[in-house]
Amino acid sequence: MDALIILIIYITIINLVSFTCFGIDKSRARRSRWRMSEGSLISLALFGGSLGALLGMHVFRHKTQKPKFSIGIPLILVLQILTLSAILFFRPFDLSFM
Repeated sequence: MDALIILIIYITIINLVSFTCFGIDKSRARRSRWRMSEGSLISLALFGGSLGALLGMHVFRHKTQKPKFSIGIPLILVLQILTLSAILFFRPFDLSFM
């Protein structure tokens, strides 16, 4: 399988997981139940789920007032887009190793 296909599958899955986690955390917050840590939610964004996190923040209206999220998540997304663009444009290494 081509490395680019694997990357697309990974990005899709991590974003779905990130989006879902924001929804679950919001649901648990409403019911005063055990919550996910902010570090876990931010980690999901850092590992590639920033678009899902940003969508989850706005769809579920969750963590939108906290600067750590309202500034941090979009910043992570921009950095990831720039990094991915640079990798695909400049191809500093062979992406077809698989």
